[in-house]
Amino acid sequence: MEHLIAPSLLAADFANLQRDVEMLNQSEADWIHFDVMDGVFVPNISFGFPVLKAIKPIATKPIDVHLMIVNPDQYIEQFAKDGAANITVHLEACTHLNRTVQLIKSAGCTAGVALNPHSPVALLEDIITDLDLVLIMSVNPGFGGQKFILNTYKKLYDLKALARNRNPDLKIEVDGGISEDNCKELLQAGANVLVAGNSVFSSYDPLLAIQKLKHP
Repeated sequence: MEHLIAPSLLAADFANLQRDVEMLNQSEADWIHFDVMDGVFVPNISFGFPVLKAIKPIATKPIDVHLMIVNPDQYIEQFAKDGAANITVHLEACTHLNRTVQLIKSAGCTAGVALNPHSPVALLEDIITDLDLVLIMSVNPGFGGQKFILNTYKKLYDLKALARNRNPDLKIEVDGGISEDNCKELLQAGANVLVAGNSVFSSYDPLLAIQKLKHP
């Protein structure tokens, strides 16, 4: 499976969001990663429906919505309506995870589940066959620019082993501290979707930075 690149708008220039989305349209990026934070589940607040609605007509790539929020069920339908192609929720934020996953699918989106750094892959054992994507957080969610957590490699190997026979088409996404320095190792460990924020948008040449992640 060819790996996908999903630059994170959390690291974009918010005063020039249209310009940055149009840059991603021209790039080798496959998805646009859209982080939603509520200041409750994570200690930060980012953006929500109005921004998604504004960028959807501009974006030519699928929008990968990552909900770092409590009570995601009540917002799923609206995110789907406003332009999400994939919606990922956090296992730690969902009391009834199966119900939430079915809600995402019934809204017409592919469904992902994210794991915080402290959550073991084994927690997904009973739901792995229902998922389109699993997102392994390689930093604690809430802020960009954090240091990569090395235990991520083990979790990727564990997830790849869990999915091998039960969900071989599973997309394995990793988010946090990703750059051209570690992308090859992450792909070897089992990742096939790389989220990159600062390493793309803080680069002197974001198009080249994306190209290097796409062809490591």
